[in-house]
Amino acid sequence: MLEWFSLQWFLPSQIQQFSWESPAYLYGILLLPLPYIMRWLLHFKSRQKLEIALIEREVVSSPVAFLRHIPSMLMLIFIALILVALARPQITDEKVDRFTEGIDIILALDISESMQIEDFKPNRLEAAKNVALNFIKGRFQDRIGIVVFSGDAYSLAPLTTDYNLLKTYVSEINFDMVQNRGTAIGSALAVATNRMRESSAKSKVIILLSDGENTAGSIDPITAAELAHAYSCKLYTIGVGKEGPVPFGTDMFGRTRYVENTMDETTLRRIAQIGDGQYFRAEDNKTLQEVFARIDRYEKAEIKETRFKDTKDFYQIYLMWGLLVFLLWILLKNTFLTNALED
Repeated sequence: MLEWFSLQWFLPSQIQQFSWESPAYLYGILLLPLPYIMRWLLHFKSRQKLEIALIEREVVSSPVAFLRHIPSMLMLIFIALILVALARPQITDEKVDRFTEGIDIILALDISESMQIEDFKPNRLEAAKNVALNFIKGRFQDRIGIVVFSGDAYSLAPLTTDYNLLKTYVSEINFDMVQNRGTAIGSALAVATNRMRESSAKSKVIILLSDGENTAGSIDPITAAELAHAYSCKLYTIGVGKEGPVPFGTDMFGRTRYVENTMDETTLRRIAQIGDGQYFRAEDNKTLQEVFARIDRYEKAEIKETRFKDTKDFYQIYLMWGLLVFLLWILLKNTFLTNALED
């Protein structure tokens, strides 16, 4: 209660913190001086006439005479404080709790030798890493894991919501992580499915990105896809790369070398079909970004928000100050000082 009488409530910094339930009352404060301005103008005009009529006499204005205006000033302050109280100054503390059931997502990235081909800038793997990083940034409370594969496959990161850790893992992906040559698409799906086995998420998604055909591993891609489907995993497959001759390094004279690119789109389409997902073809950086953006839209969990508002009123403070000023006005209005001044 004692803090109500602090002058801090009249500081601009404090007033700026308020929100106002009925701010229209504040405009009334601007109108308060008008009657007194009109009264002063009339008094000034009559005073000029009086000085002309009594030119022989000296009109003396005593400073003490200004004390008679104190009650009027107090009444202005009282009305202003009441208007502030009616405007209902408040401070609202709003808290937002966001939650979602979440989605479990495994990113399976091909890091075979052919991912060094430069039809993407700077190459296929770096382009894939960049879109994967952006994909991770756009998720909220979804667990994401990473599988990398070449001639063999292994889990680089388990399902986690530690997005900073995931981004570190993605940034460090390189061609030396798997020594065996080839492209083990079936093994990659099997490793990803193994990570999903104990998942209780409402939606489980595997995104497999590759630029070739299954040439390694002991598990057939179709069999692996059926196994993933049995564990309720939705499969998206992305084929990266252009058909025909594509740039791949330089020859001994520094000239761009071209190699013939082949891709088993039929298998990638079949995998997506088995997994109730979709197959995409990306032939450049922009298309690859658009593919991940589409998957991102398809697999968005509904985010629910619960808002808590704690609103505290402060009109009592200005009402209390107003009553004190009103009592002071009554006291001065009926004092001998006021009566003496009027005489």
